[in-house]
Amino acid sequence: MIKFLTKIFIKDSDNVSDKNVRQDYCIFGGAAGAVCNLLLFALKLAIGTIMNSIAVTSDAFNNLSDMGSCLVAIIGAKMSTRMPDREHPFGHGRIEYISSLIVSFIILLVGFELLRSSADKMLHPEEIDLSVVMIIILIASLSVKLWMFFCYNYIAKKINSTVMKASAKDSINDVISTSAVILSAIAGYFLPFSIDGIVGVMVAAYIMYGGIDLAKETIDILLGQPPAREVTDSLEKILLSKEDIVGIHDLIVHDYGPGRVFASVHAEVADDSEIVHIHDVVDSAEREILSETGIQIVIHIDPVPVNDSFAEELKCSVLEIVNSADDTAGIHDFRISETDEKISITFDLVIKSTHDPKKIENIKNNIVEKIKEMDKKYNPVITVDEFFNE
Repeated sequence: MIKFLTKIFIKDSDNVSDKNVRQDYCIFGGAAGAVCNLLLFALKLAIGTIMNSIAVTSDAFNNLSDMGSCLVAIIGAKMSTRMPDREHPFGHGRIEYISSLIVSFIILLVGFELLRSSADKMLHPEEIDLSVVMIIILIASLSVKLWMFFCYNYIAKKINSTVMKASAKDSINDVISTSAVILSAIAGYFLPFSIDGIVGVMVAAYIMYGGIDLAKETIDILLGQPPAREVTDSLEKILLSKEDIVGIHDLIVHDYGPGRVFASVHAEVADDSEIVHIHDVVDSAEREILSETGIQIVIHIDPVPVNDSFAEELKCSVLEIVNSADDTAGIHDFRISETDEKISITFDLVIKSTHDPKKIENIKNNIVEKIKEMDKKYNPVITVDEFFNE
């Protein structure tokens, strides 16, 4: 049904790479959610008032917050597709992430208010007026929330939207919280004391936990996270498919929002390669990556010795020393330069196991000492490189 509706309301719905189609998906999901949540709010508020149940009323206002979240998603979708301008040369795609953060704040605010009113209900409990009709209506509302979850989840996967993912998560949380409300109403009818306030506190705590979790996920994206493994794998596959590229490192991906992803990488090539030919190879790789992944990448060339047996043997020896110092460490940009007095061994050291500067410095010094022990003429020139990916 969801797929059928999107085909009706969204023109060219399968062309999700188009920013306008992506925007229409978010607007459709937000509008559908807003209508459903508004109806659920009105229904549960009426039921909660009639039943004199703070738990049901709390759940009603949770639906109201969800409606506000849907409106935020719609506005965010419209704003995030705006073209780049002088002040925002990378576009406005991160507005979608900011929208997700606003949604999390709304959830936290509502959760706090529900916690406060539920605590008051625990101190001043009142009898719940339970009816079979009301329970049936609440159970029916679960089916609506389940449909919303599947709707949001479908759209989130279709267009890879953080806002829709957040809405899907929030909807399944609502299913759980509404189920708890129903169980508390039934249990309270048979128990000699009211558990309505207790369940209200539990529901509020669950809502706030979801809000905190959502806020953390969104803030992590805004601060900058390592790229997903499938992204790095796809980039590596394309780059290493080029015959003249013998290795890559220092891959950095910058996410400025859906459809606005930039990257840079160092590509190792033979130091005796013809520069114009290598330039053509790199240009070809950049175009292929943009075409297949939508990522705009800049490739920096690092010349390394390829047909030098001495350099290869020395590199293997150095790598053994590096691994003995730290089994997570690696090297790249390995090259040597000889004079009458010394042999400079230059490479970048990548340490994945720690971000402690003192520990890194100790590992580096240990490696320098062991390389010098191999031959007094060896002069290690080591640059500690940051590890940006998982």
